[in-house]
Amino acid sequence: MAEGGCLPTMDLMRSEPMQLARLIIPIETAHRAVSYLGELGLFQFKDLNAEKSPFQRTYATQIKRCGEMARKLRFFRDQMYKADVSSSKLAYGSVITLDELEAKLGELETELIEMNANSEKLQHAYNELLEYRLVLKKMGEVFNSAQKKATTQQREQEHRRVEGSIDSPLLLEQELATDSSKHVKLGYVSGLVPRDKSLAFERILFRATRGNVFLKQDSVGEPVIDPVSGQKVEKNVFIVFHSGERAKSKVLKICDAFGANRYPFTDDIRKQQQMITEVTGKLSELKTTIDVGEHHWRNVVQTISHQFEQWKNMVKKEKSIYHTLNMLSFDVTKKCLVAEGWCPVFATNQIQKTLMQATVDSNSQIGVILEILQSKEPPPTYFCTNKFTSGFQEIVNAYGVARYQEANPGVYTIVTFPFLFAVMFGDWGHGICLFLATLVLILREKTYSSQKLGDIMEMAFGGRYIILMMSIFSIYAGFIYNECFSVPFELFGTSAYACRDSSCEDATTIGLIKVQNTYPFGLDPVWHGSRSELPFLNSLKMKMSILLGVVQMNLGIILSYYNSKFFQNGIDIWYQFIPQMIFLNSLFGYLSLLIIVKWCTGSQADLYHIMIYMFLSPMDDLEDNELFFGQKYLQLMLLFLALIAVPWMLIPKPFLLKKQHEERHQGRTYEPLGAHDDNLGPESAGGSHGGHEEFQFGEVVVHQLIHTIEFVLGSVSNTASYLRLWALSLAHSELSKVFYEKVLMLAWGYESVVILVIGIIVFVFATVGVLLVMETLSAFLHALRLHWVEFQNKFYEGNGYSFYPFSFDLIGDDEE
Repeated sequence: MAEGGCLPTMDLMRSEPMQLARLIIPIETAHRAVSYLGELGLFQFKDLNAEKSPFQRTYATQIKRCGEMARKLRFFRDQMYKADVSSSKLAYGSVITLDELEAKLGELETELIEMNANSEKLQHAYNELLEYRLVLKKMGEVFNSAQKKATTQQREQEHRRVEGSIDSPLLLEQELATDSSKHVKLGYVSGLVPRDKSLAFERILFRATRGNVFLKQDSVGEPVIDPVSGQKVEKNVFIVFHSGERAKSKVLKICDAFGANRYPFTDDIRKQQQMITEVTGKLSELKTTIDVGEHHWRNVVQTISHQFEQWKNMVKKEKSIYHTLNMLSFDVTKKCLVAEGWCPVFATNQIQKTLMQATVDSNSQIGVILEILQSKEPPPTYFCTNKFTSGFQEIVNAYGVARYQEANPGVYTIVTFPFLFAVMFGDWGHGICLFLATLVLILREKTYSSQKLGDIMEMAFGGRYIILMMSIFSIYAGFIYNECFSVPFELFGTSAYACRDSSCEDATTIGLIKVQNTYPFGLDPVWHGSRSELPFLNSLKMKMSILLGVVQMNLGIILSYYNSKFFQNGIDIWYQFIPQMIFLNSLFGYLSLLIIVKWCTGSQADLYHIMIYMFLSPMDDLEDNELFFGQKYLQLMLLFLALIAVPWMLIPKPFLLKKQHEERHQGRTYEPLGAHDDNLGPESAGGSHGGHEEFQFGEVVVHQLIHTIEFVLGSVSNTASYLRLWALSLAHSELSKVFYEKVLMLAWGYESVVILVIGIIVFVFATVGVLLVMETLSAFLHALRLHWVEFQNKFYEGNGYSFYPFSFDLIGDDEE
């Protein structure tokens, strides 16, 4: 199925006539010819190399090249996303060949990879220097405070030694007399460790060294960028004092295990200041270099974004062209490619003109030969639709694609689907809300069609015209039901009923009398709120549902007649269509007649009693249930016809099919050579000579038995299934009434603005969430079931396959 742009008059009743064509294309013209056919989009190629793997085909190398270019374009797309640059829809630059594009993409990829690698190295060095400066500053502060504290303690000790205080340590003189070269020197390791690992880091250090280390930590105020991961991490600056090489080795291993970054440190204050100055200078230089590199990288990405769409489309087209060329086979001379495929009959002249243009543009001396083939293979199904009809056709195709030139239910679905939906959803207030919401989608369809929408929004946008028709029919049905958010209005005049006397105050309890002509259109508003509202509406909607169901099922059976007539199948007309029409209308057509007669005459006859005793006691008199003269004899005749119709459907058809099979193949066991066109292929020629398949009479009888039982039982169940129209209409009306009376009116009764506002908010959300969303979806699904099961199973086989032409417009954006 295709959308728009079709030259012939749109005829959705039958699919377009198709033909199998063979193209003999010179090699020098092949690429351009396939490209032009892709632009035309009306030729479906058959794979003539199905037995070959993708790697054994002729153009596997070119497809690999296109795949590599597509990978580079995906890399460019990631870079554009990283730079927050969107691709331009307008094409920039001159048209280039595929080889030039391949070379250019390679150069740009190499340049971007090199720039990214350099930027990563510079950023890594910059982050390391930032951490190093933090270590120098934090540990410098620790050492300065420790040195000041040590100096103060030393002065106090010297003062005590001079004064000879009794509080001075006993070993102080011995300690001061010891040679400083014999003092134990402590080593230290400094760096940064993630804050969330700091406690475990301290605990493991203590256990591994048995407490023979001293750890000092200080938290960093703001998160820092980790040089390894490139992520912002909260860290602590630490310094670990240890004694001996063995302890140092353990400390280094633990630091590596916890991802702690180590940096060198000196206890010399002068060197500390000098190192801080050097690190700050290097940071300034690196920052300048990184900014310049990022500016250059952004310019390159910006340049790519101007031509990205053009390059992407070119690569997609080339890849699809070579995929199609791989479906073609070589002729015996190896100088031409042979293609076979399906195309619509109306497109023959267009395809010929396209191929002639390809020959001229390729400067080829030999033109492309187009040959029409005869085939017994079923052609694909192609309906030429537009944006309005495509949604309804998709509803049918979801059940099954129509067999080639089978009667298409999509024509009737355009009207019957929204109409049955509206029967269940009828409320002109809700219909207007649905209409306005759909109108926004239609007015902004150009904007939405170029955007990526969510799954639900995408579904609603795709079916915008379906929802539009549903809303229009819902408004119409709402006028029939006279309901706007469950409230009746006197839109078409005043009510035909009034109080029986002037003292009447409560019309719902005392009663009404008819005082003027019947309300001109739809349901009289006085029925709403009366004691007899529910019985009256139940009776009306139930009978209306049966009438609509019988009409639609009859339409399905009538379409089966047109199918049989089109395919020249007289057996189905005489032994399927006629008995089905007789059986359905003898029972439920008669019921529909009784409903209409009862409405017209105002009779009090019990239709349940009539239909039940039509089978149980057909010879009894009808008495009070007689609606017209001769009804008893009419019922006897209809009952007899219904009983006759069952064996009429069941018995003759298998025997006639067997006779037809024998006559078709009588005396055709042998045929002269050359009786078949070599173009037909083995699958089409092999079925009409040689060993014919034996007619499976038993299978045909079983199939016909199943089909007959299914129709007989289905006539009852399908008619009952249409009562869902009554049930859902009643549910929608009662829900709407509950929300109106128990929420909005209840809040209105209170003399409080707050309660009124809350009531309005609850009413709006309940109306939108339940009635406009859930009820819409429910009615949609029930209408879908009525079309798929009750309507289409009467005539629609749906065992075909769609026409999927080679077209650049059908290539997906995510095709790789």
